[in-house]
Amino acid sequence: MKILLANPNTSQSVTDRIAQVARAAASPGTALVAVTGSAGVPYIATRADAAVAGRTTLELMAEHAGGCDAAIVAAFGDPGLGGARELLSIPVIGLAEAAMLTACMLGRRFSIVTFSGTLGPWYRECVDYNGLASRLASIRCLDGPFDDIASVQDEKEDLLVDLCARAVDDDQAEVIILGGAPLAGLSARVAGRVPVPLVDGVAAAVRQAETLAALAPRKASVGSFRRPAAKSIVGVSTALKRLFDHTN
Repeated sequence: MKILLANPNTSQSVTDRIAQVARAAASPGTALVAVTGSAGVPYIATRADAAVAGRTTLELMAEHAGGCDAAIVAAFGDPGLGGARELLSIPVIGLAEAAMLTACMLGRRFSIVTFSGTLGPWYRECVDYNGLASRLASIRCLDGPFDDIASVQDEKEDLLVDLCARAVDDDQAEVIILGGAPLAGLSARVAGRVPVPLVDGVAAAVRQAETLAALAPRKASVGSFRRPAAKSIVGVSTALKRLFDHTN
């Protein structure tokens, strides 16, 4: 089995962290292809960032999904997920989507804990898009700057654990999602310090991708996720153009 991890931000250090966590979660025999966006922002934190990242997601999927059995939008908030799911014939999974659906199997209400306040509104809209607002206990975000996106989980570990405790005590969260690809791997390190299950979006997405690939669902030919009709497009990569005009 081969799974694509498409990180639509430009931070190779984040992709490296995602790939490390993904390899630890993957089943024996699962090959992972981790790629990073060449255009966009270092980390995605706002709606505008996500709009730019959505195109990058489609470019990465078009260029690298060939020969893969499933693909993952390796950014929490899942920019471009719907479009990629329309265009590709293989299952496409988002980090946030996988984390939330996994959390719903572990408890009734989940909270998302993350490292920046700017992420809150976008994450809430992601919850709404997935129809899970009634299962959301809270979104808890740290305030203040951080030194480096590559090491934010190390810098803010204790503060993030404290936020998890507040989500449990004050919001009655039964499951905690550590939101944001830069926090990949942190849940395993701090699980003993939080009294409810922690969900890592990368690990959840890899396992969900393996499951869907093994089920081998057919590509929809009707409904909103059928492949759109062929259309000409300019100013994009050759690979993405081929997906739009059906020459691939």
